[in-house]
Amino acid sequence: MQNELDVSAAAPDGASLVRGSNQSGMRAHNERLVLSLIRQRGPMAKADIARASGLSAQTVSVIMRALESDGLLIKGAPVRGKVGQPSVPMRLAEDGAYFLGLKIGRRSAELVLTNFLGRVQNRVHLTHRFPTPAATIDFACNSVAQLLAQLAAADRAKVAGLGIAMPFQLWAWARALSVPDSAMAAWRDVDIRAELAQRFEFPVFLQNDASAACGAELVFGQSETPQDFLYFYVGYFIGGGVVLNGGLYAGRSGNAGALGSLPIASDTGKSQQLIDVASLSVIEAQLSATGADSASLWQPPAAWDVDPGILADWIEGAAAGIAYAIAAAISVIDFEAVLIDGWIPAEVREQITRRTSAHLDMLNLAGLTRPDIREGTVGPDARALGAASLPLSERFLIDTNALLKAG
Repeated sequence: MQNELDVSAAAPDGASLVRGSNQSGMRAHNERLVLSLIRQRGPMAKADIARASGLSAQTVSVIMRALESDGLLIKGAPVRGKVGQPSVPMRLAEDGAYFLGLKIGRRSAELVLTNFLGRVQNRVHLTHRFPTPAATIDFACNSVAQLLAQLAAADRAKVAGLGIAMPFQLWAWARALSVPDSAMAAWRDVDIRAELAQRFEFPVFLQNDASAACGAELVFGQSETPQDFLYFYVGYFIGGGVVLNGGLYAGRSGNAGALGSLPIASDTGKSQQLIDVASLSVIEAQLSATGADSASLWQPPAAWDVDPGILADWIEGAAAGIAYAIAAAISVIDFEAVLIDGWIPAEVREQITRRTSAHLDMLNLAGLTRPDIREGTVGPDARALGAASLPLSERFLIDTNALLKAG
C-alpha cells in the first residue's frame, strides 16, 4: 500500500502541500489532516483545503460535513468574491473536545483543562517542597474530579485524555532540591503514567516537561514557527527542546534538548552547566542567602516578588549562559531561530531574550550562521499546555513533520 502522505515540494501557487489520500480506508487520517491544516492556518474554505491537501473537492466536502456533524468544526460568515457563490470558511469549534494537562514540577504541580483551541478553561495549582508519587497521584485525581465537575455532562464526554509533563529521573535531583535522597527515591520504582491510567477511563500520555513546553509552541504558538529551531524553557532548572523539519525531535530516550546540561564558560575557569546560571533555582538560592522569601517564585509569575537587584544580576548571567549554549548548539545543527520562554513574567522573558541576543553578538561566531533570537509565545503555561497537547495530537492531528508551512 502506498504511503498515506505525499509531501509535495511546492504547490502551483507557491505554497507547500500536504497530500491526503482519496482511498476509502483513509477517512480517519484525512479528517486529522483537515483538522491539522485548519489549526495551523486558521479558518479555511473547502476549496482552500482541497488545494492545500491535494484531496478532491468531493472528499473534502464529505469530511467537512462529518467534522461539523461531530461538533469539531463550525461555519464562519460567508465571504463573497467577485464571481460565483460565496465561500464559507470553517473553523475549529472551541467546545469540540477538551484536554487535561498535568505539570509535575520540582517546586509545584498544576493541572489545567483546555478546550479544543488550547485555551485554559480552569486550573488547580499546588506548591510543594518536593514532589512525591503518592502526593502527585492524589493531587491529579482530586484535581481532575474538581475540573470535570465544572463541566456539563455533555462536555465531560468530550474529554479526550490526560497528558503529563514532568522532568525525567526525578530521583536524581534530590540534592539539588536540598532534600535527602530517600525523599525522592520512590520515583525510581513508579510509572506515574500507568498509575494514573488505571484511575481514568480516558487515555494518559507522558512526556519530558521541557519537550512538552516546546511541543506547546508547535501546537498552540501564536506565530508561525520556523521549520528548525532550538527552544529554551526557564523553570526551576532550565531545559529545552529541538524542532527539526517542523516536528519535535525527542531522541532515542525522549530526552533530546536537555540544554541545561550543556557546559558553558565561567568567570572562574571551572566547569559549569547552563542550569548553574540560567535556572530559577539560582534566584531561589540568592533570595534564601539574603533571608528573603522565595515562595512567590513558584506561584504564577504575575505574583513574583523578587528584589530588583537580584533579578537584574540573574537576567544578565542567564542571558550570557544561554548565548554560550546557543553558540555550541548551532555548531552542530544550523537552527534558523532560537525561542526563549519560561515560568517567568513576560517582561523578564523580554529582557532575557534581548540580552541573550546582545551576548551572542559578543561571541566569535566565525563559520556559523547566527540564528534569530525570539521570545516564545505560549508563556508560563507552556509545560501544562504541552501536556494537554499530547492527547490532542494523538487523537486529532497528524505528525507535524508532515505539515509544511505555507511559503
